[in-house]
Amino acid sequence: MVGADGTVYGFGSVPWLGNAQTSNAADLEPTPSGGGYWIVDEDGHVFAFGNAPYLGGGSGLVPGERVTSLSRTPSGGGYWLFTTRGRVMAFGDAAFLGDMSTVALNGPVLDSVSTPSGGGYYMVASDGGVFSFGDAQFLGSMGATRLNAPVQSLVPDGDGVGYWLVAADGGIFAFDAVFRGSMGATRLNRPVTGMVRFGNGYLMVGEDGGIFTFSDQPFYGSLGASPPAVPIVSVAASG
Repeated sequence: MVGADGTVYGFGSVPWLGNAQTSNAADLEPTPSGGGYWIVDEDGHVFAFGNAPYLGGGSGLVPGERVTSLSRTPSGGGYWLFTTRGRVMAFGDAAFLGDMSTVALNGPVLDSVSTPSGGGYYMVASDGGVFSFGDAQFLGSMGATRLNAPVQSLVPDGDGVGYWLVAADGGIFAFDAVFRGSMGATRLNRPVTGMVRFGNGYLMVGEDGGIFTFSDQPFYGSLGASPPAVPIVSVAASG
């Protein structure tokens, strides 16, 4: 997981390869081999560690626009950067497949992720609206539903068909994907800020570094009992 100050925390067998020198980290993404990772901050600066290649960073952001996520291609030879306005920037072998930058959105895009094939990507906005491009299949959204908390993240199912959404209160919304459980009925110490596919399910992280896992994989630890001074903004799984 990575904090807003660029500090990386590793659990299990993942290597620690360095921290990003930033005050507004937004996302962390491992390479396909797990031998490296990228960190992107809200200004579009990309920090590459281990075997992660640096291919460029975001530019031309308008006032109020922030980079929110980085998603890699299956080869690790490219990545996309996504912004709150639904804008897409493609680098390396990542293909530009369209974006939402010319559309008036009801809420900012808070997370975006490529499909397992790398032939498409999804975006999800804070109101639960889902936007799909390339081979990403639109299977529904929460865009027309009154939510208790904003949607923070979208995670594609491992078979490439279906996805989960997670809200800041830990509520899970499943679309053609198996519902494994949620934290929606539990009082959380801090809001959920991210989620990632994990085994046959998913793993979510709170601002305090608390980890909640709903899958067939073991629990490797968290920071929930000793929260860091700055919020955790993203979580990733390797392997």
